[in-house]
Amino acid sequence: MDQSTRFTYGNLAAFFIPLGFSASLTSLTHIIINGTLSRGENAAFIIACYAVAFALFGIIERPIIVFRQTCSTLVKDRAGFKKLNIFMLVVISVIAAFSLLLAYSSLGDWVYITFFNANENMVATISDTFKVIFLVIIFSGIRGIYQGIIISQLETKWLSVMVVIRLFLMFLAAYLFVAFDYVTSMAGAMIFLIGMMVECAISVWKGQGLLNRHYPSSGPGLSMKEISQFYTPLVFYFVIQTLLIPIIYMFLSLSDDIEVSIASFALAYSITQMLLSFFMYAHQLVLQLYEKNKRKVIRFFAFVSLLPSLLLVVLCYTPAGEWFMESVMGADAELSRTTLYVMQFFIFKTLVFPWVDFMNGFLMLKRLTKRMLIAQVMNILAAVVCLTLLIYTVPQWNGTNGAIAVSIGELVGLLAVIYIVRKATVVLGGETGLKKEA
Repeated sequence: MDQSTRFTYGNLAAFFIPLGFSASLTSLTHIIINGTLSRGENAAFIIACYAVAFALFGIIERPIIVFRQTCSTLVKDRAGFKKLNIFMLVVISVIAAFSLLLAYSSLGDWVYITFFNANENMVATISDTFKVIFLVIIFSGIRGIYQGIIISQLETKWLSVMVVIRLFLMFLAAYLFVAFDYVTSMAGAMIFLIGMMVECAISVWKGQGLLNRHYPSSGPGLSMKEISQFYTPLVFYFVIQTLLIPIIYMFLSLSDDIEVSIASFALAYSITQMLLSFFMYAHQLVLQLYEKNKRKVIRFFAFVSLLPSLLLVVLCYTPAGEWFMESVMGADAELSRTTLYVMQFFIFKTLVFPWVDFMNGFLMLKRLTKRMLIAQVMNILAAVVCLTLLIYTVPQWNGTNGAIAVSIGELVGLLAVIYIVRKATVVLGGETGLKKEA
């Protein structure tokens, strides 16, 4: 039977939709936690302390979250998986040592006060919360490496299943904390930890089973140098990615109306990112399925990539947008109107971003992650240059300037990654330069 006949759009949907669904559902984690913390006494203090601990966790976790992509791309046998586990253990040990230093020394207090503007009353609570939340990093790494196996074997429905179970148990834990009147910043960290432990346990159970059944005990081999060359640029890629929004906020503080500017941009950006979260795994289409049928993968993705833009158009240009802003997001009429206007300029970003991640899949497949950094740096530089020009020429545009800059930066990043992929194609040979990949 012809390969293109066996490989259907249904296969693509069965692989990709559970991935997108699980990524979108994961965002509910923080809604459950913040909803719980808002029910405590002195809720503002509790949420603020948790937010600082979580912000620090978010920075430290960056080197951990890329083990999913590293595993799904590099691991071809059980020996390679063991090598990657050893590499991950070294990374986690370094991060854990640094986290313990922050949690149990005065260095942590200095970081909370200096970089997160925490006051003296918050320091002890933040420290206690961080002692719990940093444990999430360990389970996040183990979860990610086994999910790489699950994705490679196209069993993506399990990612959705485990996220649903995780959210249910987190909701149950949150209910019990509220029922027993133990709503603290540490309770929020414990809810997060419980959810991650459950998802990790299911990932290990399913991933290990697939590893034993479908992977040979030995194969082409995987060296520490190969792992490092793929992994390290990917870490820097994600770290650089986190720099853009703080830079945007810094420039927006120069707008005519600082509060409206930052608030409208922040709301519009968070809604846009929520819609785009479905495409966090677009690169996996290339890594796992592109070689099976190139045309169907591209046609399928060309269709589904339009969905976030269509949803954003509905929000921006129909009464549904005002209802969503006021009823779901809780914004007043003025902020709703301003945010919806800013969101119009994010429509372009939603058209471009899915293709950036899709094209990055080619660079991951050929282990050219260093070149992903080039496109990401160009993205940020273009956004900063654009924002600088806008802020000093039309500061009255407020949050709109941020949306325009982010969208322009995304376009430059896409053009850069397309150029890099095409250049790699010429150098490596073949239609995509990917045919030689084992």
